[in-house]
Amino acid sequence: MAPPNVCWITLDSVRSDHTALDGYERDTTPTIARLAEAGAGFRNCFAHSKDTLQSSGAILTGYPPTGTTVGVDGNRLPDEVTTVAERFRSAGYDTACLSRNSYVSAETGLDRGFDRFQWLASSTIHQAGPVTLLKYLLNIRNHSAGFRPDTAKHASPFLMNEVAKGWLDDFEGSEDPFFFYLHYNEPHRPYYPPGMFLDAYADDLPMSGREAAELATDIHYRVDEIIADGCHLSEEEWAALLATYDAEIAYTDYMVGQLLDHLDSLDLGDTVVVVTADHGELFGEWGLLSHKYVLDDAVTRVPMVVHGLDEDLAAGDDDLVQHADVMATLLSVAGADADDLAGVDLRSETREFAVSQRGPVDFEGLAERYPGFDPSKFRHGTLSALRTAEWKYQRGGDGSDLFELPDEDEGDDVRADHPDRAAEMDERLDEWFDEHGRPRGRGAEAEFSDAVQEQLEELGYMS
Repeated sequence: MAPPNVCWITLDSVRSDHTALDGYERDTTPTIARLAEAGAGFRNCFAHSKDTLQSSGAILTGYPPTGTTVGVDGNRLPDEVTTVAERFRSAGYDTACLSRNSYVSAETGLDRGFDRFQWLASSTIHQAGPVTLLKYLLNIRNHSAGFRPDTAKHASPFLMNEVAKGWLDDFEGSEDPFFFYLHYNEPHRPYYPPGMFLDAYADDLPMSGREAAELATDIHYRVDEIIADGCHLSEEEWAALLATYDAEIAYTDYMVGQLLDHLDSLDLGDTVVVVTADHGELFGEWGLLSHKYVLDDAVTRVPMVVHGLDEDLAAGDDDLVQHADVMATLLSVAGADADDLAGVDLRSETREFAVSQRGPVDFEGLAERYPGFDPSKFRHGTLSALRTAEWKYQRGGDGSDLFELPDEDEGDDVRADHPDRAAEMDERLDEWFDEHGRPRGRGAEAEFSDAVQEQLEELGYMS
């Protein structure tokens, strides 16, 4: 039997509790719901990290951040680390990646192993071709922010889809199976929904959808200042943020559905479709916005659906799952080597705990720019969090904490009340490090082009 194609779609910054998988009050993800109903939807998928660079490094290698060193000791994948694209290619797959986020690019080394790779940005948009660009311009009011000069406000799923459809058409003529990885940049900040979804949740607001988007964009550009001041937003500001964030999720889910409809129209053979997110987003947890600082469930628990995998899975809807598990399972189905990955084969195994990691964060730099910011409640240095169904234990360079879930948002450490539990989880974390957490290469530094730096600044990663 021929191995299936794999189409893996990563959305940016989607927290699970804003999706249908978690029973969210707004109908933001009908496409994800449809895929989960016909396939498998996991409510407790935990990303390996809290931002795109570190999480994508883990997804595209099957190793955790301390194993890849990406975002922990350097920001480029070491040559010694094998990518999943290289594994698929060795198994006879055609490999392709279409990325809208500059952390998934040649600069970070995460393009390695892809026969075809394209990073879409304002500086590379011409590579989409004149016909695609014309379509985009004709639809720019519905599928983006209209003719506005601030490129950070413009949505890109329409462009992603048009390019991806062409690549899928090309796969139809190949006898080999394909691994196609897509990284959509929405709903990453700033939250500025395109015209057709701009008023999706405006009925819940005391303002128009455009006014909410402008307010959300202003908050985006002032996010460090707002965090340093304690994240004291008004009810209207919180409502605007959540409405525009949800509208962006809804639009991106709609566009993913459009792409999958095109995929279904082609004679491609059996295809496994994965839809997930690289990380979530903070909306006041720990007094924070964005996703830079902590390993709270708000940034590590993400949607995960797998559709088209005919074999029964040992893992159920509520079991703990990580990206490396799904990738290890798909590689095994493809006949590729996955024995050394940090994931388990979900056809036969489940996991007792998940581990998420975060590289060092410049809390001191934020405190220097904004003297009112108090970094004392955060763990410094490289941080690792081991999570079970009921507990989370995190250990950084300056100590550890034990949280009895769901009470983690304010750093409610309960080690003193449960010393045996803390000791047990500390030992588990040591054992996990020995098996999976050791570096597999020397940390490397990327040389970011001006175009990459420009997009990272727009997204709030660089200032």
